[in-house]
Amino acid sequence: MKVRVSYGTAIAMGLVNARMMAKPTTAYLMTYWPGRCRNDCAFCAQARSSKADWEKLSRVTWPVFELDEVLEALPKGSFSRVCLQTIDYPDLVEDVLTLISELERAGLPISISITPVDDNVLEEFRERSVDYIGVGLDVASKRLFGKLKRGLYSWEAMWDFTERAVRTFGRGRVFVHLIVGLGETDREIVETMVQAYEMGAEVSLFAFTPIKGTPLESGRSPSLERYRRLQIARYLVEKGYSMETFAFDGDELKGFTISQDELLRILPTSVFATHGCPACNRPYYNERPKKEPYNFPFPPNRGYFEEYITRLLGSR
Repeated sequence: MKVRVSYGTAIAMGLVNARMMAKPTTAYLMTYWPGRCRNDCAFCAQARSSKADWEKLSRVTWPVFELDEVLEALPKGSFSRVCLQTIDYPDLVEDVLTLISELERAGLPISISITPVDDNVLEEFRERSVDYIGVGLDVASKRLFGKLKRGLYSWEAMWDFTERAVRTFGRGRVFVHLIVGLGETDREIVETMVQAYEMGAEVSLFAFTPIKGTPLESGRSPSLERYRRLQIARYLVEKGYSMETFAFDGDELKGFTISQDELLRILPTSVFATHGCPACNRPYYNERPKKEPYNFPFPPNRGYFEEYITRLLGSR
């Protein structure tokens, strides 16, 4: 059996000889299928109609290895968790269950990002070593969802799956993935975050990355300033702050109705870091290493954080 391994994970395990700027704390793996996903997301290299390099997911390369080779090398990475990404294809569930059985030998907790599956499958995941589920909603706008997520699952089906996954795994153990920069408004993405948290799910933010060979190859990544505001908004939604906390100009998030001093008091520096399952840091998933990351793999220092908040709010 074969499996894909993210480039950084492969380096950490010694499967690839290269340098790392930040070590992944989770082993990121992906199901192997000798073809493309049967869904057709306009931004994804794995999509059915994509002409992109099929070894990529976002900007990351995922080389293929034999599963036995990966299992042997896994302890060398000193990981705290395994995250299994999936593309959609026939017999996906059977492959995932086989991979779980093999990966359990490593003694690590397992997260799975997967398209909607039946409740009995979720129950079987939970009875194994799986303790977190990722839901690739991706598009935060119902208005755009059908145009950009052309596949087997509707906006309503993705939310139904989220609700069922929360029911099976518990509140706070399901992560809804949202990609900033697909044409959604700030108001739409904040309202979608509110919907997820009210349902008992968490939210992981990603930045749109244009990939050559996809329909959105000529698109633009979001500005860092916009992304930072939405990272702060995600944290405030998580902590139960109402929509009145967000200062919108039309549908654009310009700032917050609470003071800068109060924000600095309540915000941890981790608000600008990767927010995902325990031990998830996703180094440079969205950005090139020489650029400031949208999601820091580790929380930035307090001095930088306070200076950035001051500049960000001053830019109103």
